[in-house]
Amino acid sequence: MNPQEREIWFLTGSQGLYGEETLAQVAEQSRRIAGELGGRLAFRLVWKPVLTDAAAIRRVCLEANADDSCVGVIAWMHTFSPAKMWIAGLDALRTPLLHLHTQANVELPWASIDMDFMNLNQAAHGDREFGYIQSRLGVPRKTVAGHVSDPVVAARIDAWARAAAGRAEVGSLRLARFGDNMRDVAVTEGDKVEAQLRFGVSVNTYGVNDLVAAVEAAADAEVDTLVAEYEDTYKVASELRAGGERHDSLRYAARIELGLRHFLTEGGFGAFTTNFEDLGGLRQLPGLAVQRLMADGYGFGGEGDWKTSVLVRTLKVMSAGLRGGTSFMEDYTYHLAPGQELILGAHMLEVCPTIAAAVPSCEIHPLGIGDREDPVRLVFDAEPGPAVVVGLADMGERFRLVANEIDVVAPAEPLPNLPVARAVWRPRPNLRTSAEAWLTAGGPHHTVLSAALTVEELTDFADMLGVELLVIDAGTTPRQFAKEIRWNQAYYRLAQGF
Repeated sequence: MNPQEREIWFLTGSQGLYGEETLAQVAEQSRRIAGELGGRLAFRLVWKPVLTDAAAIRRVCLEANADDSCVGVIAWMHTFSPAKMWIAGLDALRTPLLHLHTQANVELPWASIDMDFMNLNQAAHGDREFGYIQSRLGVPRKTVAGHVSDPVVAARIDAWARAAAGRAEVGSLRLARFGDNMRDVAVTEGDKVEAQLRFGVSVNTYGVNDLVAAVEAAADAEVDTLVAEYEDTYKVASELRAGGERHDSLRYAARIELGLRHFLTEGGFGAFTTNFEDLGGLRQLPGLAVQRLMADGYGFGGEGDWKTSVLVRTLKVMSAGLRGGTSFMEDYTYHLAPGQELILGAHMLEVCPTIAAAVPSCEIHPLGIGDREDPVRLVFDAEPGPAVVVGLADMGERFRLVANEIDVVAPAEPLPNLPVARAVWRPRPNLRTSAEAWLTAGGPHHTVLSAALTVEELTDFADMLGVELLVIDAGTTPRQFAKEIRWNQAYYRLAQGF
């Protein structure tokens, strides 16, 4: 989850024609640009020596592929770098690429400009050559134009870098499913082999009683410590505190958390699922434990929904260090008062406290499904503000991401009888259009709500993976959205070849 563990490599193109003195200036200015940009990114920006021949270019591209810490490459043609030199390197590159179209100076020195300055500072020339060869080869990339001192430029590059970190994470992610998915549910199904081929994620199932063994193995001293942490961190209901009549339920919730953490850590898993239809020897449906594990960055999906669990983990990695939380979510019910339409999102228990507006309350209440003891959970309202909800669906021949820009709002009235964590939001452009578009797209009912990320990061992420992304925003109309789906259907089928 630490962005500084990831590297972005900064490549600069030039050629030997200009001579050693000019190349030394190129290197000095390139270092300066990289240093200025690096100070504005969440990731380590690693400057590489100026590239002037095809062999060096291919070598650094292969090195980027092979280095697990390198999640992306930024390329800038400081001067004119003949693009045929880049063919072999770009053809070999498998690491996400950003083409930065910038220059060393912000303003032109009108009074002193001469041909030496023109020869040295010709990115406007060189980057067009580089843009051509990328398009000629069909190289996927993001292009950002402007000086790195511009906050908008730095923000767009940081968004791409976060998407690159997400792409790297999903490429090595291991997910543990405790039991199968909920019976007879369609959208939580999916092709796990295709997911590993497309994304890299490894999804495997483990018996719930394997988890039960880890839960029962938790030491009493560890339980004591964790229960004390709960009481220091949350507003714990009196009946759950030491001496309360339900204190044993809180201790068992702590055992579940300790068992889950041990199982996930030992197996190297970054995400997991549970299913209330398959709880084995568990006394409670995991609630508090799941919420806290999500808060620490683990992916989670309810009812065996491994695709949403993958997405939760990936977006948490992408949003590390940003303000605003990211959580597993589900559209539950509507407020349909004309002109005041809202969506109430929640789940049985498992909503991440990183989106909470205030200190959560730790409570215990009955749960009408699962046929187990009353589970412990955190209860809270989500922090108001702009956010995005995104879902991942298996459409048979491809995966589809659907995203909706939203505005989280405070509940219109208190919810004293709803003992779960929840979020209330106003979808853009409005509930009617949003719902119609989401249903037309076949978007899933399980989603990820993120107040930290925007559509830009999601777009970059989808482009890196070659996955379809449908966006519902303030400009969406049902007719145009339906057309986009039809166009995409043709494009992605043709792109797959025969």
